[in-house]
Amino acid sequence: MVRTPSGGAGSGTAARDSGLMSIGTVLNALRDEFPEVTISKIRFLESEGLVEPQRTPSGYRKFSAGDVERLGHVLRMQRDHYLPLKVIREHLDAMERGEAVPLPLVGRQRTGEDVPEPAERRTVARIGKGELLAAADVDEDDLREWEAYGLIAPLEDGAYDAEAATVAALVAELGRFGIEPRHLRVMKAAADREAGLVDQVVAPLRRHRNPQTRAHAEARTRELAALTVKLHAALVKTALGVRLP
Repeated sequence: MVRTPSGGAGSGTAARDSGLMSIGTVLNALRDEFPEVTISKIRFLESEGLVEPQRTPSGYRKFSAGDVERLGHVLRMQRDHYLPLKVIREHLDAMERGEAVPLPLVGRQRTGEDVPEPAERRTVARIGKGELLAAADVDEDDLREWEAYGLIAPLEDGAYDAEAATVAALVAELGRFGIEPRHLRVMKAAADREAGLVDQVVAPLRRHRNPQTRAHAEARTRELAALTVKLHAALVKTALGVRLP
């Protein structure tokens, strides 16, 4: 990965002149396409070697436009192709070396021409407990409490769905405002009801005799989930009488 040399004295001015961005600016740039991304997620991706921002003498991260583009590729491949971080890192590194490498096929491809794979063939992105704790920057006691309130649940093999990292990071951030896990049970209950509504709508597709129709149930589920999330956010904003980015 090509890096712009860091400056010494007056590095803040040099960073601005060279177009380097703070982690908050990067977050805002990514949220248009990835509304669920958090600062904790960006830090986690850095810790996993997916991006290498510069550091000021004071230790602040400074991201280049190339860093932001790379982060977008990572988040897109996680979202659209269900690829593990190790596979994504190896793929992007090979591309930067100028190697012609095909995108690994793990799960469903979200393009106009590709047909989603049947549910029994899909690969669910997973993370281990240590990876989850690192992503949210919390300890095992916090995780046990969240599990007790049903906010996060391990899979049968003890691993976690990759989306649990987002949940964990958000629960941790809310905790800094004094919102405890017990307060979030109402949000979990609402989410479960919304998920139930989506499941009810797509259930006929999943039961269809045509395998291709059954495969499209996953695409429809994701589409409806995105709409319910947007509606939920809009309703909360309206109820609070505030305008958020």
